[in-house]
Amino acid sequence: MKKPQTTLSRLAIVITVFVVLVIAVLVTLFLLHYFHSEKNAGYMIGVGRADCTSPVAEIPFMGYANPDQTGAGMLSRLYCRAFIIAEPDDWSKRVLYVTAEIGMMSQRLRLEVMKQLKERYGDLYQQDNVILSAVHTHSGPAGYLQYTIFMITGKGLIKPSLNAILNGILESVEMAHQNMTKGHIFINKGLIENSQINRSPFSYLRNPESERLRYSSNTDKEMVVLKMVSDSSEDIGLFIWFPVHPVSMNNTNRLTCSDNVGYAAHLLEEEKNVGYLPGKGPYVAGFASSNLGDVSPNTKGPHCINTGESCENFNNYCPEGGATMCIASGPGEDMFESTKIIGRNIYLKAKELSMKASEEISGPIRSSHEWVDMANVTVQLNATHSGKTCKPAMGYSFAAGTIDGPGVMNFTQGTTEGNSFWDAIRDALLVEPSNETKECHSPKPILIPTGELSKPYPWHPHVIDVQIATIGSVAIVALPGEFTTMAGRRMREAVKSEFESQGKPGMNIILSGLCNIYTHYITTYEEYQAQRYEGASTIFGPHTLSAYIQSFRALAKAIAKDTLPDLPKLPEPVIYNISLNLLLPVLDAKPLGSKFGDIVQDARSKYRVGEVVDVHFVGANPRNSAANMTSFTFLIVEKFDNASRSWQVVHDDASWDTRFIWQKGNWGRSTSQLQWHIQSNTEPGTYRLQYFGHSKELLGSIRAFNGSSSTFEVSN
Repeated sequence: MKKPQTTLSRLAIVITVFVVLVIAVLVTLFLLHYFHSEKNAGYMIGVGRADCTSPVAEIPFMGYANPDQTGAGMLSRLYCRAFIIAEPDDWSKRVLYVTAEIGMMSQRLRLEVMKQLKERYGDLYQQDNVILSAVHTHSGPAGYLQYTIFMITGKGLIKPSLNAILNGILESVEMAHQNMTKGHIFINKGLIENSQINRSPFSYLRNPESERLRYSSNTDKEMVVLKMVSDSSEDIGLFIWFPVHPVSMNNTNRLTCSDNVGYAAHLLEEEKNVGYLPGKGPYVAGFASSNLGDVSPNTKGPHCINTGESCENFNNYCPEGGATMCIASGPGEDMFESTKIIGRNIYLKAKELSMKASEEISGPIRSSHEWVDMANVTVQLNATHSGKTCKPAMGYSFAAGTIDGPGVMNFTQGTTEGNSFWDAIRDALLVEPSNETKECHSPKPILIPTGELSKPYPWHPHVIDVQIATIGSVAIVALPGEFTTMAGRRMREAVKSEFESQGKPGMNIILSGLCNIYTHYITTYEEYQAQRYEGASTIFGPHTLSAYIQSFRALAKAIAKDTLPDLPKLPEPVIYNISLNLLLPVLDAKPLGSKFGDIVQDARSKYRVGEVVDVHFVGANPRNSAANMTSFTFLIVEKFDNASRSWQVVHDDASWDTRFIWQKGNWGRSTSQLQWHIQSNTEPGTYRLQYFGHSKELLGSIRAFNGSSSTFEVSN
């Protein structure tokens, strides 16, 4: 009888051990699941989009500084897109990021936005947790920067332009507030080919060979995306950073548009927001710039437009016609096609990265901000040598422009010596730069000593924002200008290294260009010596990059060590009381016996896919519509619905398939041209175009009007 008892006893032991092991495994799995859930609890996420289109007529465009490039219609609307990310258990710990489809962010705009955010949301938003960025389209109105150098080309401070952008930013933020929901953020990265070239390769070659050999290209081809998904697995939004100049539309364009990255955003949103017109719908896709300073989308490279031969030389100079003849072009037959080709390339990569994004971001949200007097920074270059930044100044090659948009009077890139004629003009009209400024900026020959000019207002800022916001393992570095490829690489490495040395390894560093303020370009020290356009436009001198790296390292250290209160504090810059507006008053007139909105050239009776409907109306100045821009459209394309016996809007002026072209005539008369480029997916049927506007005649008030084309048939 003892043997069976021994067997049962052993069996009981085995069963007991097995049960204990199962319980231990289950407890371990539960704990792992619990802590994993806690670690990846996600964030509160809100996204928003709002129209920030400024008046589309007569206001100069911001970017090329071409006085002849004033607005005369619209290819696409301009939008501000915002995301808010907050910690789920403490909503006060948050970051607000806005990307605006404008030329550059201005200090005036940022100060105005912060003032309004304070009034609306109290202390929820501070300088450190709000990042305002610009996509850098060169086809958007100027008039919203408060420093003299920008007001010269922008015809002053134009309140309708400023207010449109300000209100668009605030509305996008409010929409993001209203849409806050629990969700998760995923990061992904990937390379894009055939969408960019380095437009200053001779400057890039000045960088040390050992440094250049670490990279496979003279541009950064990497795109970074942050994908935002709700707890219910619904895509909320996608924010994308990629270094390319939005200059597929060249300096002859006069139609407001968001250029290649704007078209990419349009395609992403169109695909997700089915059934909505452009600029509408819950899904938000926003592109932002990165280290794009020397990066062009004009992939055919520079050629002499009068002879067709290459002008890829150090000065970008043509034997016949000089520098003004050396222009780069994109991959399409014209700038419109090039914009769509580059935009589609960017869209396809962003879509791919979004679909494959699986690395989830988790962790606390932190942010740091500092005002830095960039005209007076001492930089420790190494153990024995230091350098110093300078009062702002523009070099001769600034006036030369680039292969994307040449300058004036055949100034050439790569100029390292001044010219007695232009120096005399400068000294007579402005001021002779001090010897200190000349020596500080060497080898830059100074054309405009902006840091020594203060009438009627300061010509350039010198107190500059530097800022970093971290969302878990992501660090968004808010760059206050256009960093070149290698300048950006050095910044990325420096910030990443600083985080690692302070106990935060593995940070994903996102370079976000043109943030909070505009300070032109930032090159490496070596590139600066070449004094091409980018170096001549590095306004704080040859040690500018080193000064910024020093400042951003300090911000990274403060975040990692939680010593943010110890950062130096300078007074906030002021908002200047500016009344300078050089635009002439609007006065409309119409031909005798006609009305505004009457047809000048009607549509044909029949069209086929691929053709263009082109209708002309008695027009009025689009500036009259400034107060109504965000709730108004200049045109609609309507299709007659047989089932409901009613007209249905299929396109408005936000569509990339329509164009609103304003042709200014004499004595207040004008013509408004409406075009619809019929795409292959257009349904056959009966259509019409309608035109909307506002007129202001002598001694009269602003009045709304509209006109309509005759109906026409579209067939395949």
